[in-house]
Amino acid sequence: MRSTRFTTALALASALALTPTLAACSTPQVDAPSASSPANASVSPADVMFVQMMIPHHEQAVEMSTIMLDKEALPGEVRELAQQIADEQEPEIAQMRAWLDDWGMPEMGGMGGHGGHGGMDGMLTDDQLDELRAASGDEAVTLFLEQMILHHEGAIDMARDVIDDGQHADVRELAEGMIAAQQAEIDLMTEWLAR
Repeated sequence: MRSTRFTTALALASALALTPTLAACSTPQVDAPSASSPANASVSPADVMFVQMMIPHHEQAVEMSTIMLDKEALPGEVRELAQQIADEQEPEIAQMRAWLDDWGMPEMGGMGGHGGHGGMDGMLTDDQLDELRAASGDEAVTLFLEQMILHHEGAIDMARDVIDDGQHADVRELAEGMIAAQQAEIDLMTEWLAR
């Protein structure tokens, strides 16, 4: 199932990769980046797809963390973790946006909110986000930890895919760092849930 989703997403990324080239054919003033330009020399469709998909994935993790940070009476360790997740992922979002800009590639668009990411590993639905917003106390903590574990597991799966199939050294390095950081957070959250 994961392989089918990845293959479908890879086909989508490949199609998107052609968009700037096709646009250049119909608009003489557009200077589309060529595959041989330095910025694109080592970029594969898998790299592009990973970055395009990981931006909204990270944005949702930041949103989940912000929801928790806005709650009162949150245990200190959970508040610190939520802040840490936001602090780690916001700069990564900025870096990935810069890569897409350098590569002349668009971000994912036209998905109609979080509901459009239904096939993306670990993404919450709008209803699940609303449930997290409405929860309080221990229920909110448990829900956040359970949801963030699933969210992180999805990100790790995506990162492993780009390590296997990508070519861009910086993207691979980012993916490796994500796996290490998010697995450590999963281990911590799992430990907290077991208490």
